Amino acid sequence: QVQLLESGGGLVQTGGSLGLSCTASGRTFSSDVMGWFRQAPGKEREFVAVVRWSDGSTYYGDSVRGRFTISRDNAKNTVYLQMNSLNAEDTAVYLCAASSRYWRSARRPEDYAYWGQGTQVTVSS
Repeated sequence: QVQLLESGGGLVQTGGSLGLSCTASGRTFSSDVMGWFRQAPGKEREFVAVVRWSDGSTYYGDSVRGRFTISRDNAKNTVYLQMNSLNAEDTAVYLCAASSRYWRSARRPEDYAYWGQGTQVTVSS
């Protein structure tokens, strides 16, 4: 019903920046909330950020607040995650997801019905 296509992952040095994109298609009107999660090997899936399509409201996980910026371009049906001041702890598979839940409460994986395949972000020293 909703398809998500991610891009932008790659290798970056500590202190560097990287931008991720997630383009949504299908019945996107059913989901007003887009989130980014990340998952490192052996770790639980971690909430990164969420944005509401309608007005661009955002909320961030504690570990990325002040360094990452989530935004959306409604004309392109695309959500972005700009990551700055990257460190080794940011190394993970980053996944975008769509939710119909209230945006401020959508901070758990189970709150999201649709997921992209994920894109690998590796931060090297």
